[in-house]
Amino acid sequence: MATEASQTGTRRRLVAAAAVVAVLVIGYVAWRTLSPSEDTDDAQVSGHVSPAATRVGGTVATIAVVDNQMVKAGDVLVELDPRDYQLAVTRAEADLAIAEAAARAAHTDVPITSASATSGQQVANAAAGNADAGLVAAEREVDAAQAKTASAQARLAEAQARHTRAQQDLTRLQPLAAKDEIPRQQLDAATADAQAADAAVASAEAAVREAQAGLQVVEARRAQAAGLVEQSRSQARAAATAPQQIALIQARAAGADAQVQLARAALDQAQLNLERTVVRAPADGVVSRRTVEVGQVVQAGQALMSITSLHDVWVTANFKETQLASMAPGQRAEIAVDAFDGRRYAGRIESIAGATGATFSLLPPDNATGNFVKVVQRVPVKIVFDDAAGMTDATNPLRPGMSVTATVYLR
Repeated sequence: MATEASQTGTRRRLVAAAAVVAVLVIGYVAWRTLSPSEDTDDAQVSGHVSPAATRVGGTVATIAVVDNQMVKAGDVLVELDPRDYQLAVTRAEADLAIAEAAARAAHTDVPITSASATSGQQVANAAAGNADAGLVAAEREVDAAQAKTASAQARLAEAQARHTRAQQDLTRLQPLAAKDEIPRQQLDAATADAQAADAAVASAEAAVREAQAGLQVVEARRAQAAGLVEQSRSQARAAATAPQQIALIQARAAGADAQVQLARAALDQAQLNLERTVVRAPADGVVSRRTVEVGQVVQAGQALMSITSLHDVWVTANFKETQLASMAPGQRAEIAVDAFDGRRYAGRIESIAGATGATFSLLPPDNATGNFVKVVQRVPVKIVFDDAAGMTDATNPLRPGMSVTATVYLR
């Protein structure tokens, strides 16, 4: 009896539990059915499709993937023939070595030029001072020689005057002496005076010639001193450009440094181009639309294949504009996927587009021309999956472009 009563109680509890579950299911279905919602079958799965393009031109050497292969970001997709780019790197390295050697030489010239220019300026200034002093001394010697010459010429004039008087006296006395009107001694004295006057004139003329020769010598010295002054002044003017010479050599050194930077940049570019002969996957995903073959010559920027990401997908649902009145970001949504017999995914509205799809078309309609027929427009609504964090390329069955039916619950 106790066993039968226990079994009867168990059945009653099971029946009660089943009734509760049935009530809950019926309530949920009724709530889902009667809840205000908007749905559209103009919806599809969207995702990121990243083009894998080459950054440099060349001949395809190897292809490391096949269509629909799963790849990770950074995996090798295609390798181009790198020999041309290796030669470019070698040439850039040689150019950099030449530029660095020129820069070292230019920097070595800076202190040498600075010291030489400074020393040359000091020497030129000292030489100019000495030349000026020599010219002053030479001019003084010329003044003294000119004075000596003038004095000698004055003594010559005096001697000539005495000589003329002595000759006149002798000429007057000779007739008188012939008539014995004057003593013989007076004639002898006049003759001696005339001879002495002749000797004085000769001596004065010799002194004048000596003074003139001395004047010519000192004038030659003055001319030489003047030449030295001009030469030293020219050297001083040249030495005065020492700051400009130093600035010039420093500028050359700076230009050599700039050439080094330019050569280093060219080397970096050559190395970068060599690295770019290996085309890598830009993101995780599936290889799609592979259009490259071994031996094909490709150009820089040419797309070789696409990488379709599966771990970051969403739904783009194009709702009619009349369905958007109560729709807002954050509202719950349900996505039924046609490819899997209506398998349902939970999601929510992330955003609503800023314009209708027709606005972004290649040839948007112009309702201001011709006859007007009102057409209900559609606005793209982005719906994201609640379990997007758990979707991976390996486990996610959704593919961009799949048709879905999107239902948005307005409350």
